[in-house]
Amino acid sequence: MSGPSLNPAGMTVDRSQSPSRLSFAPGFNVAAPFIDRHVREGRGARVAIRCREGDVTYAELAANVDRCGNALRRAGLAPGERMLMVVKDCPEFFYLFWGAIKAAIIPVPLNVILRAADYRAILDDSAAAAVVFSPEFAVEVEGALTGPEERRPTPARATAEPPPSDRPRSIPRIALPVEGDEVCLRRLMGEAPAELEPVAAEATAPCFWLYTSGSTGRPKGAVHRHRDMVVTSELFGRGVLGVQADDVIFSAAKLFFAYGLGNAMTFPLWAGGTSVLLDVRPTAQNTLETIERTRPTLYFGVPTLYASQLQVLETASPDLSSLRVCVSAGEPLPAELYRRWKQRTGLTILDGLGSTEALNTFLSNRPGDVRPGTSGRPVPGYEVRILGPGGGEAAPGEQGRLQVRGDSTAICYWNDPERTARSMQGDWLDTGDTYFRDDDGYYHHCGRSDDMMKVGGIWCSPSEIESRLMEHADVREAAVVGVPDAHGILKPEAWVVLRDGVAPSDALAEALVTHCKSHLARYKFPRRVHFVGELPRTATGKVQRYLLRQQIDPDRRQ
Repeated sequence: MSGPSLNPAGMTVDRSQSPSRLSFAPGFNVAAPFIDRHVREGRGARVAIRCREGDVTYAELAANVDRCGNALRRAGLAPGERMLMVVKDCPEFFYLFWGAIKAAIIPVPLNVILRAADYRAILDDSAAAAVVFSPEFAVEVEGALTGPEERRPTPARATAEPPPSDRPRSIPRIALPVEGDEVCLRRLMGEAPAELEPVAAEATAPCFWLYTSGSTGRPKGAVHRHRDMVVTSELFGRGVLGVQADDVIFSAAKLFFAYGLGNAMTFPLWAGGTSVLLDVRPTAQNTLETIERTRPTLYFGVPTLYASQLQVLETASPDLSSLRVCVSAGEPLPAELYRRWKQRTGLTILDGLGSTEALNTFLSNRPGDVRPGTSGRPVPGYEVRILGPGGGEAAPGEQGRLQVRGDSTAICYWNDPERTARSMQGDWLDTGDTYFRDDDGYYHHCGRSDDMMKVGGIWCSPSEIESRLMEHADVREAAVVGVPDAHGILKPEAWVVLRDGVAPSDALAEALVTHCKSHLARYKFPRRVHFVGELPRTATGKVQRYLLRQQIDPDRRQ
């Protein structure tokens, strides 16, 4: 390891320490080390982004980030205002995100497969000044914008407050498509100067938000600092994965996820490497084709996708020889899936645990230190503890609530002081996961502490699917739980009580699935529908979900 090195972007990284010690100068703006320093350090001609439209060098990236920041200013966005991004994985995502940060505007990337009602709720919550979107998502975005003209004012309340908006309501002033219209981002960038000095900020100042869903399904905005992306890129990207300038990284997880944001953007940019972008929904086929065509050295996926890729690999033999390591997160990786992937490809999958609030991975297996079926051990630089039922630290083998402490955790949930107080307890973040630690120090996932489930790496609220099912004219009651599929990966299944006089049938089951798909995000639908006469409930009326899981054929249960 090298000793301390002063970065002209206003920070010091001491890699002689383990973990690396980070120091930030007054006025630190995180866009400087991620974007500006590469040209100064002679990497301007290196490829930063590889995508369907061609390569983008670091010099081109820096110039376009500056043009974008200037364009946003000219469009009327002011420091501290929020800019929602419903943008596919493409170079413009980079330009918008970093251009906003350089100009002291707060970028807020959103899940691109949400519906108009979801976007409308986030508009209400964030009081955003602008929403920028890829044309593919125009229908849902415009549907959100054409909602009620007057909405409730959004009070700026949080444990640690980001700069509030002074606008009285949440209809954004600016709705800007990335391309296609007479007034679009690309046109505005073409007219903007290619030089922009970063606005002085602080390492601990609010920088960007990421929305996540809580146990009620209501979106929550996690407010992240300028330093957070440096911490995850240094501690996990460099410290665990060993990302270097000659690495080419491909992430199937999209940029709007905290997981994808690190994999596909901050890890390669921090090291001066190359990011491979796929601007369509990832499938087993197109991700394997992308690996073969672009020859990445690191690949980031989720268990559901690894399982689908294994099915393709039964009859195809794409060239995966460029890969040195694969990474998984988003939901626990079953040990059997790990073994099958290793046997088929010869490649190791490093499974780990992260969260939107922690920004990226803080528990992980690592090269040369893998225990299948576990989340590995704490990433150096993070502290992890398990609290037992009495509030004290759990002994090895004892289950409890997992908490993490580290310098990448969010300041607060925007506009939600109660949730902030429950989840962010001093320096400790309560993850909402139940874990135990074995005698060797490896951490084992036991499930969520509430009824939320992850589907394809995305949090999914059962109550949201249940509410949609009960909107159907033939449904009286519904309950949704996560059931492991053949690979041990949770998928939603529904138990439905029909209205009197309605007979169950396969056709009705298919109709209910279609009913959910038509109004919910793509992943929020039951994979199977079970018709029952009544739902098991407690004396107080709560559905006993564990009894529903027990009704599954033992051959299908894990």
